[in-house]
Amino acid sequence: MIAGLYIAVALMGYLIGSIPFGLLIGRAFAKKDVRQVGSGKIGTTNVLRAAGKKAAALSLILDMAKGAVAVILAGLIFNDYSTAATGGFTWLESAKVLAALSAIAGHSWSVFLKFQGGRGVATFLGGMMALHWPAAIVGGGLMLIIGFRTKYMSLGSIIGGVTAFIMLMTLNILRIDFLKPYPPFEYVTYAMICAVFIYVMHRDNILRLVSGTERKIGEKSKAEPSPSSNNPE
Repeated sequence: MIAGLYIAVALMGYLIGSIPFGLLIGRAFAKKDVRQVGSGKIGTTNVLRAAGKKAAALSLILDMAKGAVAVILAGLIFNDYSTAATGGFTWLESAKVLAALSAIAGHSWSVFLKFQGGRGVATFLGGMMALHWPAAIVGGGLMLIIGFRTKYMSLGSIIGGVTAFIMLMTLNILRIDFLKPYPPFEYVTYAMICAVFIYVMHRDNILRLVSGTERKIGEKSKAEPSPSSNNPE
């Protein structure tokens, strides 16, 4: 029974995450395929480059919603399994994390785009917002501040993701929080996995940051292949 519910949650999260909002919004606002612009990704930054601020804002909101909705639905599915399970974790919290991670996987390797997609930053934030909104506010806020101050959203994404993980880990260790109870270890695990994932998905950006060739926010450029990944965002 539990195994079947976990499979259902993972599939549900993946399919929700697979909805290519960035691609659809780019076509609706600018009649463009965002995969043919800039980084070739379908994430917020490339939607901004291809279709402007309004399109990018809508893309950000909808991509975040994918992660949040996946977590909320997982909570409803596992509502009767909120008690502690083996090892101190709960079925409920682990199911929420599984749903959030599955949504990120769907966004990054969408079944509707031949298993290509985005880097999953906005979907990560949406999942975090549903799990632990203070960490999402701190991590997401830092992403935006650093991204717009430096004009390198890739740098902001990496630092913001790591910050959210450090925050949750600290609150868990010290047993304190803005909310009650303090964030469970499942949330710390989610943030850790996502911080590593965001770093790996931005490894081509890191190489360009080091070489001084990274694209800045709003910079117009033609699509170019990633030196370390064939997956568009």
